[in-house]
Amino acid sequence: MVDRGVSALSLPDDWPAHPDKVLALNRMGSFDWDLDTGLFHMDAQAHEVFDVRPDEYDDHPETLAIRVPRAEAYRLDGLVAQALKDGSENYGAYFRIRRRDGTLRWTHTQGYIRRDETGRPRRIIGIVRDATQELSESQDRREEAAEDAARREQTNVVQLTTAALAHARTVQDVIDVLKDTHGLTHLGATSLVVGLVEAGRIRLVAEGPAGSFVPGTDVTRIDEPYPMSEVVRTLTPRFIESPQEFAERYPLLWPHLTGLDITAAAYLPLIVQARPIGAMGLLYSDRRGFSPEERNVLLALGSSIAQSMQRAMFYEQEKDLATGLQQAMLPRTIPSVRGADVAVRYRSGSTAGSLGRDIGGDWYDLIPLPGGRVGAVIGDVQGHDTHAAAVMGQLRIVLRAYAAEGHTPATVMARASVFLHELDTDRFATCLYAEADLATGVVQVVRAGHIDPLVRDADGSCRRVSVPGGLPLGLSAEFGRLEYPVGTLELDPGHTLLLCTDGLVEQPGADLDDGMRTLTALITSGPDDVRDLADCLISVAEERGGDDDVALLLLRRRGLEAQRSGGRLQQHVAPGDPEALTEARHMIRAAVRAWGAKERADEIELVADEMITNALMHTEGSAIVTLRVLGGSERRLRVEVEDSSSALPRRREAGESGVSGRGLLLVDLLTDVWGVEARGGGKCVWCEFMVPEGDWAEGD
Repeated sequence: MVDRGVSALSLPDDWPAHPDKVLALNRMGSFDWDLDTGLFHMDAQAHEVFDVRPDEYDDHPETLAIRVPRAEAYRLDGLVAQALKDGSENYGAYFRIRRRDGTLRWTHTQGYIRRDETGRPRRIIGIVRDATQELSESQDRREEAAEDAARREQTNVVQLTTAALAHARTVQDVIDVLKDTHGLTHLGATSLVVGLVEAGRIRLVAEGPAGSFVPGTDVTRIDEPYPMSEVVRTLTPRFIESPQEFAERYPLLWPHLTGLDITAAAYLPLIVQARPIGAMGLLYSDRRGFSPEERNVLLALGSSIAQSMQRAMFYEQEKDLATGLQQAMLPRTIPSVRGADVAVRYRSGSTAGSLGRDIGGDWYDLIPLPGGRVGAVIGDVQGHDTHAAAVMGQLRIVLRAYAAEGHTPATVMARASVFLHELDTDRFATCLYAEADLATGVVQVVRAGHIDPLVRDADGSCRRVSVPGGLPLGLSAEFGRLEYPVGTLELDPGHTLLLCTDGLVEQPGADLDDGMRTLTALITSGPDDVRDLADCLISVAEERGGDDDVALLLLRRRGLEAQRSGGRLQQHVAPGDPEALTEARHMIRAAVRAWGAKERADEIELVADEMITNALMHTEGSAIVTLRVLGGSERRLRVEVEDSSSALPRRREAGESGVSGRGLLLVDLLTDVWGVEARGGGKCVWCEFMVPEGDWAEGD
């Protein structure tokens, strides 16, 4: 307590005969210390400060030893000696004196050093005054400032913790915030325990330090003699201020905590809308007792934690509901497909502030169809809520039903669009439906506003397949545009068809084409196995995050053995639809090649084309083309063209210049056998081709 910033004193030359009146008025005593003689003269006020009578003091500083404790005297002597040595003009210091009643009083002195022409110190003139009240007030101010700082720090911890809790979404998030080094540890707590009320019991969700778990307290009844049970039962906090109090109030719990050096604890009920949802315990190892301010801070913090915990519990409940609904809407299992390896994956997007409604309208489906065919569906209903999931579930079911009824891919998509339009909803959906014949590798693709499929070749290279598309489902019916063009692609053995929703492709700030190129590169460098590749792709989506769902379906053609019997393909051809006729021809050509009948490929394709054309020209409905492989003593390939007319075909003479009338002549000439069968309200024109054994073998 040294003060060297004292201004020079101004005392009259005849001091101490006439002491300064200003000093006397301020209850300050003065002194004049002659350094040559060593005499230390004091005025009457200075005598009073040192509590010595004039007859007790002989002007020698040593006499004051009866009032100045030795330690204080050593400190003062050192201070004055240093000031004299280093050329200082003044000094100042606080020191204690012991009055005659034995009490210690703080005293303050200031001295001004006078030197001669050579700089030698000759005289010190100064003052002394009682400083006990001054230091007491200063100490009070310091203590008050320290308390204010502590309150501000505690309030700041509450504010920081509350701000951090605002971003907590799950119960574990809340616990992590509380255990964080910037959380409750700033309040001095050694450890934290939290329990939540469930069905009349308290389930522990956060334990204290390692080794502090009490057997049997994982789940406890509210009526048990534990502090968390008590605060939940009474809705009243419990502040335990000593180990003795802890041992007396909770004898069942205390023996398990004796090794943790716990000296105090605060247990707070977590109350929301006058209802307890749980309790929190703070354990301390370096304090005894809680001030009123500390209790108020903890109560405020407990209220904030209760609100955050309730919000987190609601979030988890809604998330469980959303997850269950999403799982119920998606296929429970994916059927095994002969001749193909299939992998599906789904990732739910995470929307900030959604309070658990992390559910969307993305879906996938795999539909087994007759004749070794399979339908693969990928789609996305607009929106990211339970309503989108409900619409998705209905749309998935009707699309599966339309496909199973045997409709062409374009018809399946058109009917699904009409269905969605007629639902009482304002949602639309994008969708892609691919119908694959695994015997031939022919895939017919219909796209309703969805992103294009990708195909990975056997060598690992990947390409985007551009498919003509129509409007999204629901919008096409609204605008009266139900035409969905059909694209065709071929999957060779080892090729993989990849269908996905835009959550796997779109990235913030990136163009869709850039996203497709990135995905293509990722698939190219990915593993060969479709399941491993699906895991790889979904892991990338997880790392990237984002608010959108991701649905993914991969179908890899294994390459079937040549089908000697039982093979079947079917194609619907609508009148006035040249694309459908082209697709039928494509299917026939691919099937003949896949089934090893290449020696008669031209004949089969020509006859089938004539039969289809005849059905379209002479009937008002569509035609259904079916190719079959028949077994027996000889291998045969059968072509059937079914229409809705009961009128039987008849031969006509084309004439020399006629351009028609030769269809049945070609059928009769090129086939081994042909005929007509009645089929309900229509008929079926069929023909068969004998295929040599060698051709079948080459096709294996």
